[in-house]
Amino acid sequence: MVAPADWTSCDRIRLSAEGIRSHFVWLHGPMGSGKSALAQSVCQKLKEEGRLGGGFFFKRGHPSRGNAQKLFPSIAYQLALLFPELKQHISRTIENDPAIVDRSLSIQLEELILNPCRITRLTHPVPIVIDGLDECDGEHVQQTILRAIGSALSQESLPILFLVASRPEAHIRETLAEPCLAENHRALNIRQSFGDVRKYLEVEFDRIHHAHETMTAIPFPWPEAEIVQRIMRDSSGYFIYAATAIKFIDNKRFQPPERLDVILGIGHTISGSPLNHVDELYLDILSGVPEDFHPRLLQILIFVREGLSMREICRVLGLQVGELRLILRGLHSVIRVPKLDWGEVWAHHASFWDFLDDPSRSGAFHVGSRCRTTLAFQLLKTLSCNLDQSTW
Repeated sequence: MVAPADWTSCDRIRLSAEGIRSHFVWLHGPMGSGKSALAQSVCQKLKEEGRLGGGFFFKRGHPSRGNAQKLFPSIAYQLALLFPELKQHISRTIENDPAIVDRSLSIQLEELILNPCRITRLTHPVPIVIDGLDECDGEHVQQTILRAIGSALSQESLPILFLVASRPEAHIRETLAEPCLAENHRALNIRQSFGDVRKYLEVEFDRIHHAHETMTAIPFPWPEAEIVQRIMRDSSGYFIYAATAIKFIDNKRFQPPERLDVILGIGHTISGSPLNHVDELYLDILSGVPEDFHPRLLQILIFVREGLSMREICRVLGLQVGELRLILRGLHSVIRVPKLDWGEVWAHHASFWDFLDDPSRSGAFHVGSRCRTTLAFQLLKTLSCNLDQSTW
Protein backbone atom coordinates (compact mmCIF):
# COMPACT_ATOMS: atom_id res chain seq x y z
CA MET A 1 0.00 0.00 0.00
CA VAL A 2 1.15 3.54 -0.73
CA ALA A 3 2.41 5.20 2.45
CA PRO A 4 1.10 8.69 3.31
CA ALA A 5 4.58 10.16 2.86
CA ASP A 6 5.05 8.77 -0.63
CA TRP A 7 3.13 11.47 -2.45
CA THR A 8 5.24 14.25 -0.95
CA SER A 9 8.58 12.57 -1.49
CA CYS A 10 8.61 10.08 -4.38
CA ASP A 11 10.47 11.05 -7.53
CA ARG A 12 7.46 10.49 -9.77
CA ILE A 13 5.65 13.54 -8.45
CA ARG A 14 8.16 15.79 -6.75
CA LEU A 15 9.68 18.80 -8.46
CA SER A 16 12.48 17.71 -10.75
CA ALA A 17 16.01 19.06 -10.47
CA GLU A 18 15.73 20.55 -13.95
CA GLY A 19 12.98 22.96 -13.03
CA ILE A 20 9.44 23.32 -11.83
CA ARG A 21 6.92 20.97 -13.41
CA SER A 22 3.24 20.50 -12.76
CA HIS A 23 2.22 17.01 -11.78
CA PHE A 24 -1.00 15.07 -11.57
CA VAL A 25 -1.27 11.83 -9.61
CA TRP A 26 -4.33 9.59 -9.84
CA LEU A 27 -4.71 7.47 -6.71
CA HIS A 28 -7.13 4.65 -7.45
CA GLY A 29 -8.42 1.52 -5.80
CA PRO A 30 -11.63 -0.46 -5.25
CA MET A 31 -14.34 0.22 -2.69
CA GLY A 32 -13.03 0.30 0.85
CA SER A 33 -9.35 0.09 -0.06
CA GLY A 34 -8.46 3.16 2.03
CA LYS A 35 -8.25 5.92 -0.60
CA SER A 36 -9.95 8.52 1.58
CA ALA A 37 -7.91 7.56 4.62
CA LEU A 38 -4.73 7.97 2.62
CA ALA A 39 -5.88 11.29 1.14
CA GLN A 40 -6.68 12.56 4.63
CA SER A 41 -3.26 11.44 5.86
CA VAL A 42 -1.56 13.29 3.01
CA CYS A 43 -3.60 16.43 3.75
CA GLN A 44 -2.79 16.24 7.44
CA LYS A 45 0.93 15.75 6.80
CA LEU A 46 1.10 18.65 4.35
CA LYS A 47 -0.98 20.87 6.64
CA GLU A 48 1.35 20.20 9.56
CA GLU A 49 4.25 21.21 7.32
CA GLY A 50 2.40 24.35 6.21
CA ARG A 51 2.46 23.22 2.58
CA LEU A 52 -1.12 22.13 1.81
CA GLY A 53 -2.49 24.27 -1.00
CA GLY A 54 -6.01 22.94 -0.65
CA GLY A 55 -8.11 19.85 -0.18
CA PHE A 56 -11.63 18.88 -1.20
CA PHE A 57 -13.39 15.64 -0.24
CA PHE A 58 -16.40 14.80 -2.39
CA LYS A 59 -19.28 12.91 -0.76
CA ARG A 60 -22.08 11.42 -2.83
CA GLY A 61 -25.46 13.06 -2.23
CA HIS A 62 -24.11 15.77 0.06
CA PRO A 63 -25.55 19.22 -0.84
CA SER A 64 -22.17 20.97 -0.81
CA ARG A 65 -19.53 18.23 -0.85
CA GLY A 66 -21.29 16.49 -3.73
CA ASN A 67 -21.43 19.70 -5.79
CA ALA A 68 -18.54 20.18 -8.24
CA GLN A 69 -19.23 23.95 -8.43
CA LYS A 70 -17.85 24.19 -4.88
CA LEU A 71 -14.53 22.52 -5.77
CA PHE A 72 -12.30 25.25 -7.19
CA PRO A 73 -13.77 28.17 -5.17
CA SER A 74 -13.11 26.15 -2.00
CA ILE A 75 -9.53 25.41 -3.03
CA ALA A 76 -8.99 29.06 -4.02
CA TYR A 77 -10.18 30.13 -0.57
CA GLN A 78 -7.71 27.76 1.09
CA LEU A 79 -4.90 29.04 -1.15
CA ALA A 80 -5.72 32.62 -0.19
CA LEU A 81 -5.45 31.74 3.49
CA LEU A 82 -2.10 29.98 3.05
CA PHE A 83 -0.39 32.35 0.62
CA PRO A 84 -0.84 36.09 1.31
CA GLU A 85 0.67 36.87 -2.09
CA LEU A 86 -2.20 34.99 -3.77
CA LYS A 87 -4.96 36.43 -1.61
CA GLN A 88 -5.10 39.88 -3.23
CA HIS A 89 -5.26 38.44 -6.75
CA ILE A 90 -7.96 35.90 -5.87
CA SER A 91 -9.97 38.57 -4.03
CA ARG A 92 -9.69 40.94 -6.99
CA THR A 93 -10.94 38.25 -9.36
CA ILE A 94 -14.03 37.68 -7.23
CA GLU A 95 -14.65 41.42 -6.85
CA ASN A 96 -14.44 41.95 -10.61
CA ASP A 97 -16.63 38.93 -11.36
CA PRO A 98 -18.86 37.89 -8.43
CA ALA A 99 -20.53 35.32 -10.71
CA ILE A 100 -17.25 33.42 -11.11
CA VAL A 101 -18.54 30.77 -8.68
CA ASP A 102 -21.29 29.91 -11.18
CA ARG A 103 -19.10 29.77 -14.26
CA SER A 104 -17.70 26.64 -15.90
CA LEU A 105 -15.21 24.53 -14.00
CA SER A 106 -12.43 25.25 -16.48
CA ILE A 107 -12.94 29.02 -16.13
CA GLN A 108 -12.99 28.73 -12.33
CA LEU A 109 -9.73 26.79 -12.34
CA GLU A 110 -8.15 29.28 -14.72
CA GLU A 111 -9.27 32.51 -13.03
CA LEU A 112 -9.26 31.51 -9.36
CA ILE A 113 -6.16 29.32 -9.22
CA LEU A 114 -3.94 29.30 -12.30
CA ASN A 115 -3.89 33.04 -13.09
CA PRO A 116 -3.04 34.09 -9.50
CA CYS A 117 -0.21 31.52 -9.48
CA ARG A 118 1.13 32.92 -12.76
CA ILE A 119 1.00 36.52 -11.60
CA THR A 120 2.75 35.87 -8.29
CA ARG A 121 5.27 33.50 -9.93
CA LEU A 122 5.27 31.02 -7.09
CA THR A 123 8.50 29.05 -6.85
CA HIS A 124 7.45 26.41 -4.33
CA PRO A 125 5.09 23.49 -4.97
CA VAL A 126 1.38 23.89 -4.24
CA PRO A 127 -0.17 20.46 -3.47
CA ILE A 128 -3.92 20.16 -4.06
CA VAL A 129 -5.78 17.03 -2.92
CA ILE A 130 -9.15 16.02 -4.41
CA ASP A 131 -10.71 12.88 -2.94
CA GLY A 132 -13.75 10.89 -4.04
CA LEU A 133 -13.98 12.25 -7.58
CA ASP A 134 -16.35 9.39 -8.47
CA GLU A 135 -18.77 10.67 -5.81
CA CYS A 136 -19.44 14.12 -7.28
CA ASP A 137 -22.42 15.22 -9.43
CA GLY A 138 -22.17 12.86 -12.41
CA GLU A 139 -19.86 11.15 -14.87
CA HIS A 140 -19.79 14.11 -17.27
CA VAL A 141 -18.85 16.51 -14.48
CA GLN A 142 -16.12 14.15 -13.25
CA GLN A 143 -14.68 14.04 -16.76
CA THR A 144 -14.87 17.84 -17.01
CA ILE A 145 -12.80 18.21 -13.83
CA LEU A 146 -10.13 15.84 -15.13
CA ARG A 147 -9.99 17.57 -18.52
CA ALA A 148 -9.72 21.01 -16.90
CA ILE A 149 -6.75 19.80 -14.85
CA GLY A 150 -5.21 18.03 -17.84
CA SER A 151 -5.56 21.08 -20.07
CA ALA A 152 -3.89 23.29 -17.47
CA LEU A 153 -0.98 20.91 -17.01
CA SER A 154 -0.41 20.38 -20.73
CA GLN A 155 -0.17 24.08 -21.58
CA GLU A 156 2.50 25.33 -19.21
CA SER A 157 4.61 24.58 -16.17
CA LEU A 158 3.20 25.77 -12.86
CA PRO A 159 4.22 24.68 -9.34
CA ILE A 160 0.90 22.92 -8.77
CA LEU A 161 0.62 19.26 -7.77
CA PHE A 162 -2.76 17.54 -8.09
CA LEU A 163 -3.59 14.36 -6.21
CA VAL A 164 -6.97 12.98 -7.30
CA ALA A 165 -8.36 9.87 -5.61
CA SER A 166 -11.23 7.79 -6.95
CA ARG A 167 -12.47 4.33 -7.76
CA PRO A 168 -11.14 3.04 -11.10
CA GLU A 169 -14.45 3.62 -12.92
CA ALA A 170 -14.47 3.06 -16.69
CA HIS A 171 -15.31 6.66 -17.63
CA ILE A 172 -12.48 7.96 -15.43
CA ARG A 173 -9.96 5.54 -16.95
CA GLU A 174 -11.13 6.47 -20.46
CA THR A 175 -10.78 10.20 -19.75
CA LEU A 176 -7.29 9.77 -18.33
CA ALA A 177 -6.33 7.98 -21.55
CA GLU A 178 -7.13 11.09 -23.63
CA PRO A 179 -4.12 12.94 -25.17
CA CYS A 180 -4.10 15.91 -22.78
CA LEU A 181 -4.03 13.59 -19.77
CA ALA A 182 -2.30 10.39 -20.85
CA GLU A 183 1.19 11.93 -20.71
CA ASN A 184 0.49 14.26 -17.82
CA HIS A 185 -0.48 11.97 -14.99
CA ARG A 186 0.83 9.08 -12.95
CA ALA A 187 -1.42 6.31 -11.65
CA LEU A 188 -0.87 4.84 -8.20
CA ASN A 189 -2.89 1.76 -7.29
CA ILE A 190 -3.83 1.12 -3.67
CA ARG A 191 -3.68 -2.59 -3.07
CA GLN A 192 -4.85 -4.65 -0.14
CA SER A 193 -2.59 -4.21 2.87
CA PHE A 194 -3.06 -6.59 5.78
CA GLY A 195 -0.31 -4.82 7.71
CA ASP A 196 -1.99 -1.41 7.51
CA VAL A 197 -5.35 -2.87 8.53
CA ARG A 198 -3.74 -4.60 11.52
CA LYS A 199 -2.11 -1.33 12.65
CA TYR A 200 -5.43 0.47 12.26
CA LEU A 201 -7.25 -2.16 14.34
CA GLU A 202 -4.62 -2.11 17.09
CA VAL A 203 -4.78 1.68 17.42
CA GLU A 204 -8.59 1.73 17.41
CA PHE A 205 -8.98 -1.09 19.93
CA ASP A 206 -6.50 0.71 22.17
CA ARG A 207 -8.59 3.88 21.92
CA ILE A 208 -11.85 2.03 22.62
CA HIS A 209 -10.36 0.31 25.68
CA HIS A 210 -9.36 3.67 27.18
CA ALA A 211 -12.50 5.58 26.13
CA HIS A 212 -15.24 3.24 27.40
CA GLU A 213 -15.97 3.26 31.13
CA THR A 214 -17.23 -0.33 30.94
CA MET A 215 -13.73 -1.51 29.96
CA THR A 216 -12.00 -0.75 33.27
CA ALA A 217 -12.16 -4.40 34.38
CA ILE A 218 -11.05 -5.77 31.00
CA PRO A 219 -7.30 -6.60 30.84
CA PHE A 220 -5.18 -4.60 28.43
CA PRO A 221 -4.27 -5.11 25.65
CA TRP A 222 -7.73 -5.97 24.39
CA PRO A 223 -8.68 -8.00 22.46
CA GLU A 224 -6.18 -10.81 22.12
CA ALA A 225 -3.77 -10.76 19.18
CA GLU A 226 -5.50 -13.81 17.69
CA ILE A 227 -8.80 -11.92 17.48
CA VAL A 228 -7.17 -8.90 15.85
CA GLN A 229 -5.56 -11.30 13.39
CA ARG A 230 -8.92 -12.88 12.62
CA ILE A 231 -10.65 -9.57 11.93
CA MET A 232 -7.71 -8.55 9.77
CA ARG A 233 -8.05 -11.81 7.83
CA ASP A 234 -11.81 -11.29 7.40
CA SER A 235 -11.13 -7.82 5.99
CA SER A 236 -8.96 -9.28 3.21
CA GLY A 237 -6.86 -6.15 3.56
CA TYR A 238 -9.70 -3.70 2.87
CA PHE A 239 -10.27 -0.80 5.25
CA ILE A 240 -14.04 -0.59 4.75
CA TYR A 241 -14.67 -3.82 6.67
CA ALA A 242 -12.29 -2.89 9.49
CA ALA A 243 -13.62 0.68 9.75
CA THR A 244 -17.27 -0.41 9.78
CA ALA A 245 -16.53 -3.08 12.39
CA ILE A 246 -14.80 -0.52 14.63
CA LYS A 247 -17.72 1.92 14.34
CA PHE A 248 -20.07 -0.93 15.26
CA ILE A 249 -18.02 -1.90 18.33
CA ASP A 250 -17.41 1.71 19.41
CA ASN A 251 -20.99 2.38 20.51
CA LYS A 252 -21.29 3.98 23.94
CA ARG A 253 -24.71 2.37 24.51
CA PHE A 254 -23.21 -1.13 24.44
CA GLN A 255 -20.26 -2.94 25.98
CA PRO A 256 -17.47 -3.31 23.40
CA PRO A 257 -16.84 -7.03 24.14
CA GLU A 258 -20.48 -7.82 23.37
CA ARG A 259 -20.33 -5.95 20.07
CA LEU A 260 -17.04 -7.65 19.25
CA ASP A 261 -18.71 -11.04 19.76
CA VAL A 262 -21.29 -10.06 17.12
CA ILE A 263 -18.53 -9.22 14.65
CA LEU A 264 -16.76 -12.50 15.35
CA GLY A 265 -20.02 -14.38 14.85
CA ILE A 266 -20.43 -12.80 11.43
CA GLY A 267 -16.91 -13.69 10.38
CA HIS A 268 -17.43 -17.30 11.48
CA THR A 269 -20.55 -17.88 9.38
CA ILE A 270 -19.36 -16.65 5.98
CA SER A 271 -16.41 -17.00 3.68
CA GLY A 272 -15.24 -15.62 0.37
CA SER A 273 -14.54 -12.09 -0.75
CA PRO A 274 -14.36 -9.08 1.58
CA LEU A 275 -17.54 -7.85 -0.09
CA ASN A 276 -19.39 -10.80 1.44
CA HIS A 277 -18.13 -9.82 4.88
CA VAL A 278 -19.13 -6.18 4.38
CA ASP A 279 -22.59 -7.21 3.15
CA GLU A 280 -23.11 -9.51 6.11
CA LEU A 281 -22.03 -6.74 8.46
CA TYR A 282 -24.41 -4.25 6.83
CA LEU A 283 -27.25 -6.80 7.01
CA ASP A 284 -26.58 -7.49 10.67
CA ILE A 285 -26.55 -3.78 11.51
CA LEU A 286 -29.80 -3.11 9.62
CA SER A 287 -31.44 -6.18 11.14
CA GLY A 288 -30.78 -4.67 14.55
CA VAL A 289 -33.50 -2.10 13.82
CA PRO A 290 -36.86 -3.35 15.22
CA GLU A 291 -38.89 -5.01 12.46
CA ASP A 292 -41.83 -2.63 12.96
CA PHE A 293 -39.56 0.21 11.84
CA HIS A 294 -38.35 -1.46 8.62
CA PRO A 295 -40.87 0.15 6.19
CA ARG A 296 -40.06 3.59 7.59
CA LEU A 297 -36.35 2.80 7.59
CA LEU A 298 -36.28 2.22 3.83
CA GLN A 299 -38.06 5.53 3.25
CA ILE A 300 -35.68 7.33 5.58
CA LEU A 301 -32.63 5.90 3.81
CA ILE A 302 -33.80 7.32 0.48
CA PHE A 303 -33.86 10.82 1.96
CA VAL A 304 -30.57 10.29 3.76
CA ARG A 305 -29.06 9.63 0.35
CA GLU A 306 -30.36 13.02 -0.83
CA GLY A 307 -28.54 14.81 1.99
CA LEU A 308 -31.63 16.04 3.83
CA SER A 309 -31.55 17.26 7.42
CA MET A 310 -33.29 15.57 10.34
CA ARG A 311 -36.07 18.15 10.29
CA GLU A 312 -36.58 17.88 6.53
CA ILE A 313 -36.88 14.09 6.68
CA CYS A 314 -39.38 14.36 9.53
CA ARG A 315 -41.42 16.96 7.69
CA VAL A 316 -41.81 14.82 4.58
CA LEU A 317 -42.51 11.57 6.43
CA GLY A 318 -44.67 13.06 9.15
CA LEU A 319 -42.34 11.96 11.94
CA GLN A 320 -41.22 13.58 15.15
CA VAL A 321 -37.48 14.09 15.45
CA GLY A 322 -37.48 11.79 18.46
CA GLU A 323 -39.06 9.02 16.37
CA LEU A 324 -36.44 9.46 13.66
CA ARG A 325 -33.61 9.28 16.19
CA LEU A 326 -35.15 6.12 17.66
CA ILE A 327 -35.26 4.42 14.24
CA LEU A 328 -31.66 5.42 13.46
CA ARG A 329 -30.40 4.61 16.95
CA GLY A 330 -28.63 1.39 15.99
CA LEU A 331 -27.25 2.64 12.68
CA HIS A 332 -24.51 5.00 13.85
CA SER A 333 -21.81 2.69 12.50
CA VAL A 334 -23.09 3.25 8.94
CA ILE A 335 -25.07 6.51 9.21
CA ARG A 336 -23.86 9.81 10.60
CA VAL A 337 -26.71 11.10 12.80
CA PRO A 338 -26.17 14.77 13.77
CA LYS A 339 -26.66 16.07 17.31
CA LEU A 340 -28.58 19.09 16.01
CA ASP A 341 -32.04 18.59 14.49
CA TRP A 342 -31.23 20.72 11.46
CA GLY A 343 -28.01 18.85 10.76
CA GLU A 344 -27.66 16.71 7.66
CA VAL A 345 -27.70 12.91 7.79
CA TRP A 346 -25.39 10.90 5.55
CA ALA A 347 -23.69 7.53 5.16
CA HIS A 348 -20.12 7.10 6.34
CA HIS A 349 -19.15 5.29 3.13
CA ALA A 350 -20.52 5.20 -0.43
CA SER A 351 -20.38 1.39 -0.38
CA PHE A 352 -23.50 1.44 1.81
CA TRP A 353 -25.51 2.83 -1.12
CA ASP A 354 -24.00 0.26 -3.48
CA PHE A 355 -25.19 -2.39 -1.06
CA LEU A 356 -28.75 -1.00 -0.84
CA ASP A 357 -29.02 -0.64 -4.63
CA ASP A 358 -28.24 -4.30 -5.29
CA PRO A 359 -31.15 -6.62 -4.35
CA SER A 360 -28.89 -9.67 -4.48
CA ARG A 361 -26.82 -8.15 -1.67
CA SER A 362 -29.31 -6.21 0.49
CA GLY A 363 -32.32 -8.55 0.20
CA ALA A 364 -35.24 -7.20 2.25
CA PHE A 365 -33.42 -3.89 2.69
CA HIS A 366 -33.18 -3.23 -1.05
CA VAL A 367 -34.38 0.28 -1.82
CA GLY A 368 -36.23 -0.51 -5.04
CA SER A 369 -38.47 1.38 -7.45
CA ARG A 370 -41.64 0.45 -5.55
CA CYS A 371 -40.31 2.06 -2.39
CA ARG A 372 -39.22 5.14 -4.34
CA THR A 373 -42.64 5.45 -6.02
CA THR A 374 -44.45 5.25 -2.69
CA LEU A 375 -42.15 7.89 -1.31
CA ALA A 376 -42.66 10.14 -4.33
CA PHE A 377 -46.41 10.15 -3.66
CA GLN A 378 -45.71 10.96 -0.02
CA LEU A 379 -43.52 13.87 -1.06
CA LEU A 380 -46.17 15.22 -3.46
CA LYS A 381 -48.77 14.96 -0.69
CA THR A 382 -46.53 16.94 1.66
CA LEU A 383 -45.88 19.62 -0.96
CA SER A 384 -49.61 19.85 -1.69
CA CYS A 385 -50.41 20.35 1.99
CA ASN A 386 -47.74 23.04 2.27
CA LEU A 387 -49.14 24.81 -0.80
CA ASP A 388 -52.67 24.74 0.60
CA GLN A 389 -51.46 26.20 3.89
CA SER A 390 -49.50 28.98 2.18
CA THR A 391 -52.44 30.02 -0.03
CA TRP A 392 -54.81 30.00 2.92
